[in-house]
Amino acid sequence: MKRVFLKTFGCRTNIYDSQILAKNLKDFSLVKDEDEADIVVVNSCTVTNSADSSARSYINSLQKKGKKVILAGCGAISKGESLFEQEKVFGVLGHSKKRDINELLKKESRFFEKGDLLSLDESIVEEFGSHTKAFIKIQEGCDFSCSYCIIPSVRGAARSQDEELILRQIEKLAANGYGEFVLTGTNIGSYGKDKNSSIAKLLKKISLIRGVRRIRLGSLEPVQIDDEFIELLEESWLEKHLHIALQHTSEKMLKIMRRRNNLVDDLELFNMIAQKGFAVGSDFIVGHPGESDQIWQEALENFKKFPITHLHTFSYSRREGTHSANMKDTINGNVAKQRLKEIEKIVKKNSFEFRKKHSHDLIVLIEERKGDFQIGYDQFYNKTFVKSDLELEKEWVYLKKISAKEEGNFALMD
Repeated sequence: MKRVFLKTFGCRTNIYDSQILAKNLKDFSLVKDEDEADIVVVNSCTVTNSADSSARSYINSLQKKGKKVILAGCGAISKGESLFEQEKVFGVLGHSKKRDINELLKKESRFFEKGDLLSLDESIVEEFGSHTKAFIKIQEGCDFSCSYCIIPSVRGAARSQDEELILRQIEKLAANGYGEFVLTGTNIGSYGKDKNSSIAKLLKKISLIRGVRRIRLGSLEPVQIDDEFIELLEESWLEKHLHIALQHTSEKMLKIMRRRNNLVDDLELFNMIAQKGFAVGSDFIVGHPGESDQIWQEALENFKKFPITHLHTFSYSRREGTHSANMKDTINGNVAKQRLKEIEKIVKKNSFEFRKKHSHDLIVLIEERKGDFQIGYDQFYNKTFVKSDLELEKEWVYLKKISAKEEGNFALMD
């Protein structure tokens, strides 16, 4: 058997896609070290220039080692053709071709199988290797047209996975001992719009499956959180952390970015969710064209009003083919970095204050051991370091009290 190493870049959706690739490899053995592999499949991300550069640099390092390289993931759609023509990769495998990976990897000649952006995976994943939680892809694609974003062009239009297939997969995983389920996709809040359903209706059905202890959600858009969803905030199985994508806190910038959310409604929504005891995360892009000093100062003052405890920050990355790529009033990179630091500092303080306030009665799923500590995440998605002589990996532990420090939560278990 030839040996295959799967390298995953990017988001939770890619983690799930790698499991689909692994499941369909029938005539190859999977290895955990690229140096042991005959073939390396690079499941790439293309959301930013940095993501493209990371994948390209990795591919270059594999070439020097003489490895046969197959490019998959979003980068296969955006950069696959150029990398194939430059003979940087032996083959290109698009999203819809994951089910064909076994036969494609047997090919002696180079191949370019970009596929389409219409299909959905129907494979059921029953194991996630070393992961303590299970990732469930409930939908694919996005119908939003944000000015800066390349993802709709590499993932396609929004389309929902069949509900019965989702529930069947979770039933199998729960029977295999998984208790935490992370719902993922390109734009999960759009789930059900093409199937006369909704993310809230799906969540209710998942919660009834025996063995499901905690459900965590990927990123939601503010406009997708309706009354039906808000009713679920009282449920014990829903993680007390929601990630809601703002992208900016200037009304002018939101219009420039072609976002569907607005500042007044966003602030009301975030405060309502926080008042229900939730930690609230978000995304924020700094340095987008048009972000003048005046707009930034307005955004910064608005940002301080939001109870954000977790944040994914990005400096604007120009993506060819997007509306923003043609805008002229660009922002200096050093200015963008400084702005990024300003909002990260605010959120770091918010997080520390939140964790000090929520330092009792925490339920942590332990994921790994590093040195003297075993590490997991509590119900607020806060990283927790547990010191114990017991082997706790993949175990749920109850912590009556923790010590909140800037770098995380710490606890000692007898």
